Amino acid sequence: MSITVEQCIDKTPIVPFLKWAGGKRWITRRNLEIAPPKYETYIEPFLGSAAVFFHLQPEAGILADKNRQLIEVYKAIRSDWRAVERQLSTYVNLHSGDFYYEERSRKRKMPHTRAAQLIYLNRTCWNGLYRVNLNGKFNVPRGTKNEVVLPSDNFEKIAEILENVQLRTSDFVDTIRLARDGGFIFADPPYTVKHNMNGFVKYNENIFSWKDQIRLRDALKRAMARGVQFSMTNADHDSVKELYKDFPFMEEVPRNSVLAGKSEARTLTTELLVRSWK
Repeated sequence: MSITVEQCIDKTPIVPFLKWAGGKRWITRRNLEIAPPKYETYIEPFLGSAAVFFHLQPEAGILADKNRQLIEVYKAIRSDWRAVERQLSTYVNLHSGDFYYEERSRKRKMPHTRAAQLIYLNRTCWNGLYRVNLNGKFNVPRGTKNEVVLPSDNFEKIAEILENVQLRTSDFVDTIRLARDGGFIFADPPYTVKHNMNGFVKYNENIFSWKDQIRLRDALKRAMARGVQFSMTNADHDSVKELYKDFPFMEEVPRNSVLAGKSEARTLTTELLVRSWK
């Protein structure tokens, strides 16, 4: 069954429960054509906070990320959202500066406790940043936010819309390879440019290099040849524009930068929107 844009718009919107660097909440609020009028299966290889997925709410999909802990959170909510919600609520009265660092050092064992722990740390750490050290341990300092449970939380609805999607921990090329004729890919890779930091950025505990940008371009080109449609957000940089110069559609999209810790340091910037259709 094909999914139409109209079907997605009619659904009750879901606010992402995580804050993620490079998250796309802003793009869902804009009148931008990020999805084709009709598609069969939704594929997202860099899931993060899943803002676009929650906005479109497709009935079939493949959601993937290389961050295993992140994918486990979505799996835990789908499996038993009540257990995740109960565990998260226990942090409300426990949260403090000292407790944050104590909890950050703990290794939770059960899927629902690990999921609730990551949500708690994400909401109370500095600027919602996800970062681990060389040993794979989360090491972001405490932030200024103290809300653990949010009014927008709707884990029951999230579990419902995750029911018919695949959740995968995998490299983006392997995920894109699964897309078939009639599928739609939304890709939001780390914003590596050719001459920045020698052509790589840190993506969770992994390095995302300029070579990965080329691998992504080639994977999307192969998917297009199979009849797959895609849209992608990326760095608005000449090197990235050169990569996608032969694709059907490219547009600079303005937005406010949200990575700076202080609001006065957040400035207007632009990102690149590339699509497989005009």
